[in-house]
Amino acid sequence: MVSAIVCVVDELVERVDERDRVQGVVSRREAVQRGWLHRIATTVCRDEQGRFLVHQRAEHMSRFPGQFEAAVGGAVGVGEPYEQAASRELGEEMGVRAPARFLFKFLSRGGLSPHWLGVHEVVVRASVNPAPREVAWYGWLTESELRRSLREWRFTSDSRELCDRYFAFRAGRE
Repeated sequence: MVSAIVCVVDELVERVDERDRVQGVVSRREAVQRGWLHRIATTVCRDEQGRFLVHQRAEHMSRFPGQFEAAVGGAVGVGEPYEQAASRELGEEMGVRAPARFLFKFLSRGGLSPHWLGVHEVVVRASVNPAPREVAWYGWLTESELRRSLREWRFTSDSRELCDRYFAFRAGRE
């Protein structure tokens, strides 16, 4: 009988304060367990028709398995700018190579632990090729479909807050 050993490498992140100033380097696992602030970069993806990319996390994911997300994102690495992390995560999760445009950030107290959430936007002009180990399903929704889905589907807590702030940000620019 062959035994498989799974080695999970915990990523390093910067622990930050209430003003998003670096306090030190810690593992993401420790930051989550101790409730320390760290940084997450996320990208709202739209297509050329203005629809939103929504995806469902794979069931085996350690964080929010099977839940839907209205943005693509992940932890910001040590010394990595929000924009770079957002573009990297977009490539890793959705196979999209595009520069993410920073919009705003906010202190999120939802989810597993508190964190700064850097919100970006990108118009996806190429096909999406999601990583099957991370994404169970994806689709493009109109704004009204997304708003209805946020009420009816099981979204991550960050998705709801992110969308509320994103729509308010967009309304303030128009």
